Amino acid sequence: MNLDKKTLLITGIDDFIGLRAAELAIAQGMKVRGLQSSSDRKIPQNLNVEAIAGNITDPKIAQKACQGVDIVLHTAQLTQEAGPIKEFREINVNGTLNIAKAAKNAGVKTFVHLSSAMVYGFDYPDGVSETGPLSGDNNPYCQTKIEAEQELIPLNAPPDFGVIVIRAGDVYGPGCIPWIIRPLLMMRQKLFAYANDGQGVINHLYIDNLIDAIFLAIQKEAYGEVFNITDGQQTSWKEYFMRLAATEGLQAPMSVPKDEIKLFLKIRSQGQKLFRKKADILPESVDFMTRPYAYSITKAQTLLDYKPKIDLEEGLRRTSEWVQKTDIQKLAK
Repeated sequence: MNLDKKTLLITGIDDFIGLRAAELAIAQGMKVRGLQSSSDRKIPQNLNVEAIAGNITDPKIAQKACQGVDIVLHTAQLTQEAGPIKEFREINVNGTLNIAKAAKNAGVKTFVHLSSAMVYGFDYPDGVSETGPLSGDNNPYCQTKIEAEQELIPLNAPPDFGVIVIRAGDVYGPGCIPWIIRPLLMMRQKLFAYANDGQGVINHLYIDNLIDAIFLAIQKEAYGEVFNITDGQQTSWKEYFMRLAATEGLQAPMSVPKDEIKLFLKIRSQGQKLFRKKADILPESVDFMTRPYAYSITKAQTLLDYKPKIDLEEGLRRTSEWVQKTDIQKLAK
């Protein structure tokens, strides 16, 4: 499929991934429409995007957003580390299915679902491929990302309606809260620590590499396929956070046993609740930051000819440039 002049709907366009996808899509000659959860978040005026405010669970909004669209890139999701599974299901499963059905009814040809490598849970085989095993690991985010995929795949019916699933690794870059903004803010306060000597692997994925992979999958019309996408580098948690600290000349974070970090964060979040503040980081986040192994991207390399263009050094350099001119404290709220 030639992307030039195609109309692309991006759900969650006001978030980190959706906004960058819009910028790169426009650079490729695509027309972009965006569905944003709130009209409060301003899309840059220099970005030529038709914005629609509304919830992905609203059938009328979904129908309106999908009219006259060639491709849907569905990035909107609830990404907290923990919480009531009912809330996750409403957005991650029901919202996804609502957008997909509206797209199919509107004659959209391609539906790309941004899933997550978290469908493998927290304890998975080294080099796990798209065939699994999948595990919700009693985490609402992991579980509902699995459920969303299970609901979507049966809708795949090319050439009329093709579904592509992208299981993204740990996406970072300018605007990223979990892997850039949140740890940097805690490092500035000397509150950040990594667990268990920083063992295990962060499956980092620079934002532009992710968008490249998505565009490749669309161009190759890889309908009915599921792809793991990462930068393909084996980087330990310790190395990642040490390098992140170095971008600001901050003191290197220390290592603390996993159980101690969880206890600290539990007490911290309870204290924030007492003062009617939203917890800035949940104890469950430690599970996300101690995963053991790399995911395999062999399938994407083989079928899509996916070659990550931006390595960790360059990705952190670009991100650091953005951090220097941005008040990241405001973005963390």
